Amino acid sequence: MAPIAITIITGFLGSGKTTLILNLIPQLPRTYKLALLKNEFGDVAVDSELASSSAISGVQELLNGCICCNLVGQLSDALDTLAADITPDRIVIETSGSAFPATLAMEVNRLAHTTGRYVLDGVMSVIDAENWKGYEDTSYTAKMQAKYTDVVVLNKWELVSERRLEDVEDAVLALEVDPPIPRTKSDRGWVSKDIVFGLDPKLVKAAASKSGYHHDHDHSSEVEVLSVALTSNGNNASVDVEKLEKLLQEPTKDSIYRIKGVLYASSAPRSSHSSSQSTPSVAGDRTRYILNWAFGRWTFTPTATPLASGRSTPLPPGEEPELRLTVITAKYESNQFQKFIESSGFVALDSDSEGKLTIKRVS
Repeated sequence: MAPIAITIITGFLGSGKTTLILNLIPQLPRTYKLALLKNEFGDVAVDSELASSSAISGVQELLNGCICCNLVGQLSDALDTLAADITPDRIVIETSGSAFPATLAMEVNRLAHTTGRYVLDGVMSVIDAENWKGYEDTSYTAKMQAKYTDVVVLNKWELVSERRLEDVEDAVLALEVDPPIPRTKSDRGWVSKDIVFGLDPKLVKAAASKSGYHHDHDHSSEVEVLSVALTSNGNNASVDVEKLEKLLQEPTKDSIYRIKGVLYASSAPRSSHSSSQSTPSVAGDRTRYILNWAFGRWTFTPTATPLASGRSTPLPPGEEPELRLTVITAKYESNQFQKFIESSGFVALDSDSEGKLTIKRVS
């Protein structure tokens, strides 16, 4: 059998990697099998749920750790599971926002050499043009993601001025890569499959030969991660979406990078860009939603209740918390935001139902 092509897509938190991947699906032939290996912070596989609901053939998750550091040993098992269960034409590895692409690319190359089952097709880095200039100044990881790549995709450039876009492009050029890294612009999160699939995997040779390259395993300390859960002790309650929306309006871009999670609500919540309420996907008193927040914007996506383990029926009420969130903050910011959640009352159940709020730092 021909080796399975692997494409690595990296980029700092909230840059739009998952959206870009989902926009690739309609461009592929129906017979083409695309599998996704997703590395997420925290213990809530939000982006993986979105991918699973699309036409992606299979999804594997590596949660609450960095795929290029403490989870690297699980990479081989995850790839082998996808290869055996899905027999995909291609596997896309979407890294967490703190992963170093060079280290991951070299590990994929090692597995390709030792097993003969895979081939590294290339590495793409997604840059959020609206916000990258800010965290590029403070994040060593963001710079390395842009530097050790085969092509840079400038995302969300439509939201900035021409001068701001030029500043971001100048910052990429200042990374002093020879030859300069190719750059392309997305079309509101859309990039041609011909650009993404078919890159020149020069990264591994270049990274291995650069005497200045060093993988700092402490790079994930640039962010901190909170796990938030709200339960009603089996009372089948719903989240107060009006209060939750107030919480989502509070964070600043330089202190909170991402908020994502799942929740149950009896009234449809509003996404930040919409004046109308989200449309529930299923009938009934409660609907399950996926929440994605990044840099002051958020969306609520209706989704089906997951199936009970080993059964073909949905989880019964009370088996899943009314709300689960993963909050990814800048360094030293998690403690302050945790206190704000606890004191504000913005994470609560509706109809004055009593709930149990649990917040813990997981990274």
